[in-house]
Amino acid sequence: MKSLVVYYSRTDITKKLAEAIARKTDADIEEIIPKVNYNGKIGYARGGKDAISSKVIDLESQKYNPEDYDVVYLGCPVWASRPATPLYSYIRKNEGKFQNVKFFLTAGSSGFEGAFKHMEEASVKPQKTLSLTTKEVKKDMFEDRLNDFTA
Repeated sequence: MKSLVVYYSRTDITKKLAEAIARKTDADIEEIIPKVNYNGKIGYARGGKDAISSKVIDLESQKYNPEDYDVVYLGCPVWASRPATPLYSYIRKNEGKFQNVKFFLTAGSSGFEGAFKHMEEASVKPQKTLSLTTKEVKKDMFEDRLNDFTA
């Protein structure tokens, strides 16, 4: 089965999880690079505002086409109980190109349910979901859940 991991990570927490998924599944991996700056305190505030309004932003071009994959893993941090704007934008710009998806999210502590719902409304129902806190990812406390998620 041909797999692709697509992710956005502002602080490298989601990146760490995305790389673990790609290793486990021998998948191609693609980082979403927004043309909007979400770095620093101002970027953090802008991100929350953009997520709440479901804004679709411009992204750097992507190397991989999700239509070419049997399963696409889509992941990002949770922003204001929504998926991070860059991943949401990627999903919207690739509507109709996903056969099977699995969603993964990271967050300080909460907002997973709302973010998953928003992702599903913008794409397709996921085969599986995985939600991990920042602490769980930083301390590598996710191996069993990762095995179930990627099976």
